[in-house]
Formats: sequence, C-alpha cells, structure tokens
Amino acid sequence: MSPSLRIDRRTFNTALASTVAVSAGLPNLQIAAAKEKAFKLKFIVASCMYGKAPLAKILPQVRAAGADYIEIWAKSHGNQREQIDQLGVDKVRQLMVEHKVLLGSFTCFKYGIFRMQGEMALVKRLGGDMVICNSGGPRGLKGDKLKDAIQAWARKLKPSVEKAEELGITIGLENHSGSLINSPDTQKRVLDLLPSKNFGIALAPYHLPQDAKGIGKLIQHLGKRLVHFQAWEHGMGCHKKLPKNQELMQLPGRGKLDFTPIVASLKKIQYSGRTEIFMHPVPRGIPILPKLDQVTAEINRSRKYLSQCLARD
Repeated sequence: MSPSLRIDRRTFNTALASTVAVSAGLPNLQIAAAKEKAFKLKFIVASCMYGKAPLAKILPQVRAAGADYIEIWAKSHGNQREQIDQLGVDKVRQLMVEHKVLLGSFTCFKYGIFRMQGEMALVKRLGGDMVICNSGGPRGLKGDKLKDAIQAWARKLKPSVEKAEELGITIGLENHSGSLINSPDTQKRVLDLLPSKNFGIALAPYHLPQDAKGIGKLIQHLGKRLVHFQAWEHGMGCHKKLPKNQELMQLPGRGKLDFTPIVASLKKIQYSGRTEIFMHPVPRGIPILPKLDQVTAEINRSRKYLSQCLARD
C-alpha cells in the first residue's frame, strides 16, 4: 500500500471518529435544546392579594390565576394565616384538596425570622415546603460594622437552618430594603456564611434599583440559591395612597421595569422555584381590587406579560 493511501486512510479514520463523536453528542445537545425551549415559570398566588377574603373563596381563584400553589400571609397584609388557626389543619387540607391547590409557603413577618420553627412544622403538616421572612436588623451599616453584623446574624439563624434541614423545609430570605440584608452584596455574604440548600433568597425586585439587567445578573449569580421570585416592581411605591392605576404600577407590565432580561436570566439558570405576581395595596389588608375575579384578572394580565417577555428571549 502506497504512503498516499495510508495518509488517506488516516484522514478517513480521523474524519470518521470526529463524525461519530459529534453524532454521539447530538442527543445531549437535543435534550439540552428541548429543555431550554420547554422552560416555563411556575406560579404561586399570594393570599393577601385578595385582602382578608376567606380561604374558601380565595382557593377557587388560584387555578383561575394560572397557579397550582398558594402562599399564606398573616396580618396585617392578609389574615389567612389566622384563618388556619380558626379553621384547623384538617379543614384547611380538605379545602385545598377540594380546589386542587397546593400549599407552597408561608410569609412570616409577624413572627420574625428567628422564631419560625413552629411555622416550619405547620407548613410541613399542610404539605408546603417554604417559609419566607426578611432579616430585620439595623440599617445603614458599612465596612467592618456591616460585616460583623451579618456574621452575628448568620450565627443566630443557624439553628433555624438546621431545623429546616431536619424538616425538609426551605427558609427564603426576602431582600427587604428596611432590613440588614437587602443589597446584592449583603445577600452574597450571608449565602456564603450559610451554605445550606435549605436556605436561600426570596428575591423581590421592588427592593432593588430598578435596573432590569442588574437584577438579571443578580439572578444568575444566585443560581440555585434563588428559592422564590416575586414578580414585583417599584412602580410609584406602596406606602402612600395613590389613584388605583398608579398603585397597580407595582405589577409586571403596568410599570416601567422591563422584565425581559429578568425572565431571560430565570430561564438561563433554569429556575425551578415559584414565581409570585405581587404588589402591596394601601392600606395593607385590603384586596388589590374590589372583587375577587378582578384581582384574578389582574394577576393573569401580568402573567400574560411575563410570558410575552419570556417569548422575546
């Protein structure tokens, strides 16, 4: 056999090996592409969007709002947590089964983040998997004082995180602007100090600079430590009584914040947690609109907008 034929054979074998390798990789590429294409947001409804309406009337609205899950809020934002005490666990379970709704989480501001172990146990009994609260604590600290305060806070929370691990519950820390841990930097610090998969960030863009690309970068940095996402923008704020059309600007698609880079980042990290379309009315404890079906329609309006943002990516 001539040298030229041997070279051709080597070339052929190399090309064949490359083709086989590429072909072998195609299923993985196709699976990845299909997974990316199939990404969808998983929605949860905050009970307080309906003010202090009875759970029996809110639960039928959850699936109508495109969600499988409900998040229970306590006074002063709603009173569905107190309703659970009045109705009893068995009755609440019965109502959720009747309306085919799952419990996702409790938001526990009334108890504070260091006193949620009882709430964790109740959430577990009702089939949920998360409690959410802000950090509380001093504001305006800088430098070493801020670093020391976050370290002390993390040490204090550690027993609660260990209890969450034991129960199979996740603690979601909201980045509330009036609390110690609010900025991207403070979030990153505390996640490093508490590396448990049962502790993460419940991200509320309302409390961040209204920079969609910046929020998207934070989401990508958080990755698997993002455990809950509130689709909530600042709009014109939530502390002063405004005309209803201005108050509703906290909702996605109503205000100026472009959620396209935000949901693109959720897609990029393949976010598997729940998304909550959210706002605060003024005063707290009233529904965002007078009638239950109006509230549901407004949630669906924002849900449609988020789907449009996702399709643009």
